[in-house]
Amino acid sequence: MEINELLIILKYLILGLVQGFTEPIPVSSSGHVIIGQRLLGLEQKGLLFEILTNTASLIAICFIYRQDLIRLMVNTIQYIRTQKKEYKSDFIFVIYIIIGTIPAAVLGLLYNEIIAEYLTSLNTIAITLLITGAALWLIRNFQGVKRDGDLSFKDALIVGLAQAAALIPGISRSGATVITSIAVGMKQDTALRFSFMLYIPVSLGGMVLGISDLINGPGIGSLAIPYLVAFIATLFMTYFAMKWFMGIMAKGNLKYFAYYCFIVGILLLIFSPNLL
Repeated sequence: MEINELLIILKYLILGLVQGFTEPIPVSSSGHVIIGQRLLGLEQKGLLFEILTNTASLIAICFIYRQDLIRLMVNTIQYIRTQKKEYKSDFIFVIYIIIGTIPAAVLGLLYNEIIAEYLTSLNTIAITLLITGAALWLIRNFQGVKRDGDLSFKDALIVGLAQAAALIPGISRSGATVITSIAVGMKQDTALRFSFMLYIPVSLGGMVLGISDLINGPGIGSLAIPYLVAFIATLFMTYFAMKWFMGIMAKGNLKYFAYYCFIVGILLLIFSPNLL
């Protein structure tokens, strides 16, 4: 294997680690991947890399929440069949996940190409990171009381709209949904679970819609090994980052992510002309 090939593999390894680490935490994985691509001199054609790494993150998150997912699916089916009260809470929770998914799904279908074309500049990412940081700072001391069974249609819709806003690179998806969930009164653990339950259908939908890119994407042959390396790196890093973030959420230390977003946003505004 030549030095250039090893260098490409190393670059994709780094990019996969960046995607995996930033996907669960409230700092915008899409923004960091774009920054990483600019710094590493990698130009992605099509959506193949994004689909592969998002799929890796999805697998890791589904594994972490596998017991919740199984319970929700089983109890939803049981409620539909029997109408028994003990299954109703999980059934309603699933309905709210569907409601919360709709805004991002609709806006993604309508405006994804426009966002990709006009809202991926480093200056845009810098500003949206600062917005994310400000939101994290504002809710840093909030202590909600709502659990899974206490959510409402309004809560689900508001959080869903926040997830839709996160289609813009630099607006963290996990940050937007966790912040908004806490802002509408959810407890930390409920906010985290609802946030990542919303992530699962949106990510699945993106994966299905991108199947043609996955099959026919440019560079699939020459970049098969680098993409595989990035996929594996993203898979494992997402798992460990998610576990770490769950611990952070339990302690209520979101302010540190606010500091990070402020620092990166300011540095991007200062140095982005040199990275274009």
